[in-house]
Amino acid sequence: MFIDFAEIYIKAGDGGDGAISFRREKYIPNGGPDGGDGGNGGNVVFKADTGLRTLMDFRYKRKYVAETGENGGKRNRSGKGGANFEVRVPVGTLVKEKDTVRILADISREGQEVIIARGGKGGAGNQHFATPTRQVPNFARSGSPGQEFTAILELKLIADVGLLGFPNVGKSTLLSVVSSARPKIANYHFTTLSPNLGVVALGEGGSFVIADIPGLIEGAHEGAGLGHNFLRHVERTRLLIHVIDIAETDGRDAISDFDVINRELELYNPELATRPQIIAANKIDALYEPEKLEKFKIEMEQRGYKVFEISAATKQGVDDLISYTYEQLKTLPEIVLFDQEQEIEVLYETDEPKFTVRRENESYVVEGSWVDKILGSVNFNDRESLQYFQRVMKNMGVIEALEKKGIEEGDTVKIGEIEFDFVP
Repeated sequence: MFIDFAEIYIKAGDGGDGAISFRREKYIPNGGPDGGDGGNGGNVVFKADTGLRTLMDFRYKRKYVAETGENGGKRNRSGKGGANFEVRVPVGTLVKEKDTVRILADISREGQEVIIARGGKGGAGNQHFATPTRQVPNFARSGSPGQEFTAILELKLIADVGLLGFPNVGKSTLLSVVSSARPKIANYHFTTLSPNLGVVALGEGGSFVIADIPGLIEGAHEGAGLGHNFLRHVERTRLLIHVIDIAETDGRDAISDFDVINRELELYNPELATRPQIIAANKIDALYEPEKLEKFKIEMEQRGYKVFEISAATKQGVDDLISYTYEQLKTLPEIVLFDQEQEIEVLYETDEPKFTVRRENESYVVEGSWVDKILGSVNFNDRESLQYFQRVMKNMGVIEALEKKGIEEGDTVKIGEIEFDFVP
């Protein structure tokens, strides 16, 4: 199993502020409050898309921010809600909050949608705060902030394409020239001791995952060489590129090699022998007997295989091979895995603390984005607005938090640019 990672910043939209407004109409000199509510902030929504195979797109775009809700308006007009921001991710993506490493979502089904970060709630306009004894509320409620955090995306990659063939036929070289993978390359058996993975990027966002898996030898189905490890990974691929050393540099016979490898596949799992194969006749740059290539092509094409003449070392013919492979993948269904993936418990992001209290010299400082929003909606020159602010501070636990820090009557409290003496 291969793991692809990406780190991104996510921010849901803030809620819009409620409006402070009063009716100003002809013949109605003392109109009541008519401030509308702020709109809710947009959510950041992840949606599973089977057309995506890797997290490559997240290497280039790392910031995902939903729209902020509009502020409320006059005449009881509510602000427009912020639009959701949809992020398409491959099926199988695991989303974690970076700081806590909590799992926020396991996106495992095509079309599945998960709200990863929730937008803030719009604030209430001053129309909601009118009472028989308070007919002119000169304050409104601010919108709450949307959730924001850095997320880690993990994707268990299943190779779409497996590179099949004996050791030293050029599989690792081919992988290195078609992707950013850098496998070890040397001229001895089992250079590749574990599967090497590469992502092949094509134009217009197309991509697929290709794996160079340890070379097979005769008897692999019985565990010879690295056989069992190899074959387990082959089971997960949708398409195989069978790489053949057409120059027969190790004194082998190309047709015989092809037959031996396919026999091992069938003995291990008969279904593998029916998996689509494309043949890459490699090392044509070292071919000194062209008749070998012609003989091989005639035989393979009679069996119904598509043969590409390539040189992984010089990249000759490689582009045509990759383009054809990509087009074939579009027509092939997903492979159902044989082993059941372990179920995980999904935990969802909880709200961060809305404020903090700290001691600074002889003062107590209350900080937080929520507090800043409240300050923006309070008129400290208006007695009723100030009373509203005091109630909010008490209801949200600010007073209790100050008392736990040891504040005493007369001590100074700082909230933003505002300072006042604490009165219990």
